[in-house]
Amino acid sequence: MTSSNLELITAALSAGLLPRAEQLSREQLLMRPHDEDVLLLLAISLHLQHKLAEAIEVYARLTDMSPDSGVYWGNYATALRESGSLQESAQAYAVAKRVAPDNAGILMNLGLLLLQLRDFVDARETLLEAHALNPDSPYVRIHAARACSLCSDTKANELVKPWRHWLPLNDDELQLELANVLTTLADAEAAQQLLEDITLRSPAHLPTLIQLAALHERMNRLDEAGLLLRKISATQPALDEATRQEIIHQEARLAMRKGDLTDARNMLERTGPRDSCDYAHYFILAEVCDKLGATEDAMRALAIAHARQMEEMKLVSPSSFAPGAPVLPTAQVRVTVAEYRRWPKLQAPDALSSPIFIVGFPRSGTTLLEQMLDAHPTFQSMDERPFFNILSDRLGAYGVDIPQDLGKLSQRDCDELRKDYWSLVCEKVPRNWQTQMVDKNPLNMLWLPMIHRLFPEAKFILALRHPCDVILSCYMQNFRSTALVTACASLERVATAYVMAMEHWLHHVDVFQPHVLVSRYEDLVTDFPRQTRMIARFLGVAEDAPLREFDVHARNKGYIGTPSYTQVIQPVNRAGLNRWGRYRREFELLLPVVEPLLEHWGYSGHPDD
Repeated sequence: MTSSNLELITAALSAGLLPRAEQLSREQLLMRPHDEDVLLLLAISLHLQHKLAEAIEVYARLTDMSPDSGVYWGNYATALRESGSLQESAQAYAVAKRVAPDNAGILMNLGLLLLQLRDFVDARETLLEAHALNPDSPYVRIHAARACSLCSDTKANELVKPWRHWLPLNDDELQLELANVLTTLADAEAAQQLLEDITLRSPAHLPTLIQLAALHERMNRLDEAGLLLRKISATQPALDEATRQEIIHQEARLAMRKGDLTDARNMLERTGPRDSCDYAHYFILAEVCDKLGATEDAMRALAIAHARQMEEMKLVSPSSFAPGAPVLPTAQVRVTVAEYRRWPKLQAPDALSSPIFIVGFPRSGTTLLEQMLDAHPTFQSMDERPFFNILSDRLGAYGVDIPQDLGKLSQRDCDELRKDYWSLVCEKVPRNWQTQMVDKNPLNMLWLPMIHRLFPEAKFILALRHPCDVILSCYMQNFRSTALVTACASLERVATAYVMAMEHWLHHVDVFQPHVLVSRYEDLVTDFPRQTRMIARFLGVAEDAPLREFDVHARNKGYIGTPSYTQVIQPVNRAGLNRWGRYRREFELLLPVVEPLLEHWGYSGHPDD
């Protein structure tokens, strides 16, 4: 075959004239039926026309003709994947990877297949391999970030950090995927920018409109979310079943947010879960039932939610389910007084040059405290990030274990770690250096030894709430963190995790004697002015009035990256007090587990007291 004929077919493909490319290829094959170049062009033209059965047949023929061609096997596997033949696709990708181990495209597509098969751990490793081979590809980085975020791997943030330099992506599906990853990473403003950019190019791109409506709700823009959902239903009446279900779920959430609880429950029960893996449906249904006082229905929904969520977690973090795996791994090792006395004395920032740390077991009121401080001009907060987990992982790569090896860190080591910490902060939020940073992450209570090594003069506010209310609220939450999901799989596990975390904290408070203010949620909501004055005095600010206006500040803030984003835009109220009393039967076996901490903090095991 002459090169001019090949050029004609290639030009037709490049111009998007796919039927023409197919026709030219078939004409050439009449004369040269075994020409691999023409067969490949024919297969590609069929593939791009979504004539998958025909394309698969040609790709299969090519793999028979040249069984050592990674390109042929990779294209064959991709066509099989797109046709829904997932197991056959996996077998073909295995061959493609064997014959072309350094082909980033093959690894990338294999990673996508593994995601589709819900093999999240292998998908992450495969996509990170593809990234190592092709580190500058936005396509590889975005999909690798998605896999990392599914596995709670902090590499996700690093992978998509340069996203602004990739624009315009000119690929709606890829840009939507990037927006979803950024939403998961709590960068809602960036996600909104990307979604709105897609709507400018493709105003009827339904997946983008659906995701944008969900983001509006997540940013407490309820009217905008409702308006967009109504617009979708009015302008696109021929919706498929999956899209229709998603719209109903979003409408039910909006109804719940507006207090139309019966309507929300009816919508959720009428439409049912989106698929057999949909645990979010049951978490929302349980929340609605709880608000309606239907406690038994709420517990039934939660049992299903956690069972389905655990099936996914076993795929994401199989080590968490190994025999003897601890409920809270970070709470396993403690620093003793004798070990602390051997730490060398090092120079460190004073209290004003250190962050303020808000800690406490999740659902204890940490977000409320954060928003209060963020409303004050003296302070600046950010959505929570696992900075100390990240720093610990970095040290672990060099054989330094935390907290066991904290005493081995030199002055230079600690100085560099503080620089790394502030670098992570500045990546998260534009830093206003005229303010003091507020670092709110509930389970930073488990990182007290490391925080004390870097910021020994830092002030802590411990958010405290009745342990039974905390345990119940955690069990009802659809957390993203793998550690929290596995710790909250049952009321018994949450109770165990709570006790472990609190005992770990109390032990290290005795060892390090940090500056701690205990903020009791029950006191905060029943005598707000007195508590704001106490907090202001502890932090050394004269004016406490801005702390009391947190709800206005939070509403103007937009995105708040915690489960309590719906509560902190409201003034303080007593709605969450003694909530566990309605579930007293479920707590009968748990009270002995938490009794030592009930006694320590002066709480009663009787909800009506």
